[in-house]
Amino acid sequence: MEFLLDTHIIMWMLFYPEKVPHRAVEILSNLDNKFFYSIASMWEVAIKHRKHPKAMEHSGVEFFHYCEAMGFQKLEIDDRHVCALETLSQKEGSPTHDDPFDRILLAQAKGDGMTLITHDKKFLTYDEPYVFIV
Repeated sequence: MEFLLDTHIIMWMLFYPEKVPHRAVEILSNLDNKFFYSIASMWEVAIKHRKHPKAMEHSGVEFFHYCEAMGFQKLEIDDRHVCALETLSQKEGSPTHDDPFDRILLAQAKGDGMTLITHDKKFLTYDEPYVFIV
């Protein structure tokens, strides 16, 4: 299977492995699975590092290098992802989820038929089969 990793899952794997949920460890340990990181995650890390370097100690460039060293494949943002972004469906009555990084990650997963691995409960508001919350 192919999985897109949410930014915080990657950061936990790199710097706080004790935070990675057991279900995620099982998926990550399966050598038959293929793992991707999004260029949007690199962008998110770069922005957070610039704004709050004490809270986000690692730069976007460092994030990129760590992901490459871990063997994750880079997923660029493409027109199919922007098109998928416009089709994301939230459950009726759910609060709006406006985080642009979360939304593009979900759109990338949807556009490429991957599963997004996240620990973010905000994704529960979506009516999309492309999310696996660990």
